[in-house]
Amino acid sequence: MKVAVIDGQGGGVGRALVERVRAEFPDIHIRALGTNAQATAAMMKAGANDGATGENAIVYNAGRVEIIMGPVAVLSANALLGEVTPAMAAAVGESDALKILLPSQRCRIRLAIGPLQPMQRYLDEAVRMLREELDHPEA
Repeated sequence: MKVAVIDGQGGGVGRALVERVRAEFPDIHIRALGTNAQATAAMMKAGANDGATGENAIVYNAGRVEIIMGPVAVLSANALLGEVTPAMAAAVGESDALKILLPSQRCRIRLAIGPLQPMQRYLDEAVRMLREELDHPEA
């Protein structure tokens, strides 16, 4: 199973996701997809198996993984201060991959999920959701 972690800017959310997924699932293949080289490097340092950077890398790989993880901003064109291109957002949105996305106050998207929580809670929930998917994949 291949899991893509997508992030931009400094790659902090992606780094945290990779660290947690790697700790919980040491044998899973994690592909770091950064909107920029700094984000990709942060995720690679955190333990991703491989990585690629930029619009084409995200567009190409979005349809070649089973699960995509990252901030909800990856679905919104021009998010992350313009780093998410319309083509990136479309590729992620159109991918058949299961998307496990984290809410973020920075992307100006609010999810009706109750009170805002610290990012650590969202990271915990993302890993729990990944475990659930790995334990009981839908056909």
